Amino acid sequence: MANTIQTHMKNNTLPLVHFFLAFIMLLIGGTLGLLQGLNRGGVFELPASFNYYEVLTLHGILLILAFTTLFTNGYLYAAIRHTLGELSKTVKILAWSSLASFLIGSLLVVWMVLAGEATVMYTFYPPMQASPWFYIGLVFVVLCIWLAGLGVFISAFQWKRRNKGQHLPILAFFAVGIYTLVIFGSLGVTVEVLMLIPWAFGWTETINVMLSRTLFWSFGHTLVNVWYLVAISVWYTILPKIIGGRIFSDTLARLVVILIVILNVPGGFHHQIVDPAFSEGLKFMHVFMSLSIAFPSLMTAFAMFAVLERTGRKRGGRGLLGWLWVLPWGDVRFLTIMIAMISFIIGGAGGIAQTNNQLNQVVHNSLWVVGHFHITVGVTVVMTFFGLVYWLIPHLSGRVMTPFIHHLGMFQTATWTVGMALMALSMHAVGLFGAPRRTSYTTYGDSATALGWEPYLSFLATGGTLLFFGVILIVYIVFHLMFFAPKGDTPFMDSRVEDNAHPTPKWTENWGLWVIVAILIISMGYVVPLVDLIENAPPGSPPHRTW
Repeated sequence: MANTIQTHMKNNTLPLVHFFLAFIMLLIGGTLGLLQGLNRGGVFELPASFNYYEVLTLHGILLILAFTTLFTNGYLYAAIRHTLGELSKTVKILAWSSLASFLIGSLLVVWMVLAGEATVMYTFYPPMQASPWFYIGLVFVVLCIWLAGLGVFISAFQWKRRNKGQHLPILAFFAVGIYTLVIFGSLGVTVEVLMLIPWAFGWTETINVMLSRTLFWSFGHTLVNVWYLVAISVWYTILPKIIGGRIFSDTLARLVVILIVILNVPGGFHHQIVDPAFSEGLKFMHVFMSLSIAFPSLMTAFAMFAVLERTGRKRGGRGLLGWLWVLPWGDVRFLTIMIAMISFIIGGAGGIAQTNNQLNQVVHNSLWVVGHFHITVGVTVVMTFFGLVYWLIPHLSGRVMTPFIHHLGMFQTATWTVGMALMALSMHAVGLFGAPRRTSYTTYGDSATALGWEPYLSFLATGGTLLFFGVILIVYIVFHLMFFAPKGDTPFMDSRVEDNAHPTPKWTENWGLWVIVAILIISMGYVVPLVDLIENAPPGSPPHRTW
């Protein structure tokens, strides 16, 4: 059995290393999140040598960039190996090079923040200027994404060449869509960073702030939807297997992937809907482009309800909602993903509210936005990731989950859910009362308005504390499943479509066409504003250090 474990670990070293590093990042980023939450709640004062904004910058980078990127690459490479077969030598080289690039970039970025040279927060907007080595580190992070994507594209091409006329397995189809989207999304931020580097070195004196912000948000919001696409790949292809069901419609799932890929990049413009320098007509067009993202999400809601109801009725559920109660709520693999899907209804509704001018002006730059982000990413995406942990890690390490770890997982799920509900909902509420985001604790000279925020900020700090305990528990669970759980065989959990499903049409495989359509839609959204921002550029800004 010892040899079996060694073989499992050796064959799955690539995803296991990604998961190991991802949860180290979660532990450090979660600890920083605790400090940040306690400070924002007014119950803890950070030492002067390590201020709130450094904590905020590192918290964002380690969780938003590092944890999600490492987890996604680990999960998708495990999925590619399972569905398409052993990775070729070229793909392995690309995957390890991607990880190396990520580590180099992350070390540079974190080093600069800790050195006090890059307290520019996750969005790294100019005119705040970081050390040029911070921006060079970001180049390596983007290179990591491109190398990982290239490896997946090559694997898919090699499989198609070996299996002429067959549809790419649905999980691999999701992987191709995810890396296509993230590469499209990263083009804008790559151009931005290549503008920032000579400015940070002092080779150029000023920077076009509005152009930089626009290029950033073509990436910033797309990244959220990359995580969402990763999460729904689990909902479509793995959840049915966990509950004993089948994929509702292979065609619908592939259409959702295509729509998310081609519609997403211009959707980020709603983050700038209150910015100057854009005409009302352009903003009006972008309202529709942002709202279009909701369409594939509504299709996903329909497909998920169909899977849950069909499976529930097969399990003996009767009546209008009887199918719901017979689903396996006591299975942590199901419960985590179900909570993630429910939270997306709240997060999706909040996202729609921010796409239009009137509601966006109410919540813009308030803690409401931070609460929305934590519901969307911290529950919808991260809880889906946690749901994978309970079978994917033991599958890769050649071990099995014990009843104790299962019970601990249920407790962790409850801790995380309650913690996130307390924190995110209080952020939503206090944001509507005017509490700003991106600020440390202050009462603004004991103003009556700011003092009225205190109860909500106390809930925020309590929720952050519970989330920290949730981080400790999940990190323990992951490392236990990776190294100490009993040896055994845990199967991969991918699903099949219904036996009577309609054949999937061939047009879904035409990625050349979908790439062209995506380029046309991105051009429709961005060519006019980018040309205008370049031709009628406002006076450039010199660098500023606000810390």
